[in-house]
Order: sequence, then structure tokens, then C-alpha cells
Amino acid sequence: MRYYIVGYMYSGKSTFGRRLAAERGMEFVDLDRLFEERFRYTVARFFAQFGEAAFRTLETQMLHSTATMDNVVVATGGGTPCQNGNMDFILAHGEAIYLQMSVDELLERALRSHNPRPLMQGLDAAAVREKIARQLAEREPHYLRAHRVLNGHDPQPADVQMPG
Repeated sequence: MRYYIVGYMYSGKSTFGRRLAAERGMEFVDLDRLFEERFRYTVARFFAQFGEAAFRTLETQMLHSTATMDNVVVATGGGTPCQNGNMDFILAHGEAIYLQMSVDELLERALRSHNPRPLMQGLDAAAVREKIARQLAEREPHYLRAHRVLNGHDPQPADVQMPG
């Protein structure tokens, strides 16, 4: 069994994924950490040096490598499901769970974060809000294809029924 957690950055994919994996006795994989271990670059540094297109190509390779894993919860990057047919891959290889949050909830988390994301570097609060709103509008049609949509404010592992 594979669960893929999708949603916008700051929606809590890794936090929820770890909790779901622990409760189900599964392995947890954060796609960004897998990328960083494999290529020995932080996502931010890779973005800065090689650009988003190069990152998305390698990110897709990392996603496809999860097809050989079993009994795993995978937290994807915020843009992962929206590139290179990745949502089709996710839907075909596991149970997709979208952690849905509003623009204002995501903005609040982004402004509190001590880990600024590459796509938000150097932006003031108004620009961050505008970017979140624009990207969420672009990305949500991909996210909404997930098998399950959970309120990202406080999702619980119990909200995810075993497929069957």
C-alpha cells in the first residue's frame, strides 16, 4: 500500500504523513528529503543553481522511484502533482490524499515559517499572498483529483479509511 499526500506548500503534508505512517506502521518518505539525499543539494540550492525545470525533471524521477516501495506514506512537494503527468502516476500507484487549506491559512503558515521556500524567497507578505492565491488556483484542479480530500487545518489519520 502507498499513500501519497498532496497539497500546497505549508499545508502540513510531511507532518500529517509522518503521523499517518506511524499510526499505520508504515515507512514515511518525504519526496524533498529523498531528492536532497540522492542529489546532495537542498531543494532551495538546486532551484537557485539549476532552475525549476531541472528540479521538476529530477523530482519526477524521485516520484517514480516510489513505485517500487511498499507499505509507505509519501509526502510530495507542492508542485509535484502538477507537473509531468505526476498526478496520473500518483493515482495509478497509490491512494492520493489532498490536504486542502485556504489561501489565508496557507499565508499564515508561510509567514510563521522559519523555512522559507524557494518560490517565496524575497517576497513581502502581500506578494506572498498573491503568489499563494495564483498558484493554488493553478494547482488545485490537480490536487482535487485525489481519492480523498481532507481539511488541512487539523487532519487526523483516522480520517483516512483503509482502501478496500
